[in-house]
Amino acid sequence: MSADTDFWTVVVIIGLTLITVLTRTLFFISSQAWQLPHWAQRGLQYAPIAALAAVIVPELVMTQGHFIQTWQDARLFAALAGAAWFFGNRGRGQAVLGTIVVGMLVYLPLHVGWGW
Repeated sequence: MSADTDFWTVVVIIGLTLITVLTRTLFFISSQAWQLPHWAQRGLQYAPIAALAAVIVPELVMTQGHFIQTWQDARLFAALAGAAWFFGNRGRGQAVLGTIVVGMLVYLPLHVGWGW
């Protein structure tokens, strides 16, 4: 590395740090309470679902960058069992934990035991 590269690396790091600190503290600097517009509040309601879908769906339908070619994949059955548990127990307090447990109880025997 040259001295110029090191200098610009430091400048970029400092610049990104300042931008990050500024954008994260803008809400605290103001003396008035911040109110998001209705459209932004409504959009933020869907953010967790969209993020979860963006992480889970590719993991369910792809293996090493390619779509799965067979129905004998333990992930599919585990996801179906977990979804069934969740929708069947949605009003109760342990629906999320039960979803994980049921999904793993289906996944592990199929994957470890049968090699799916």
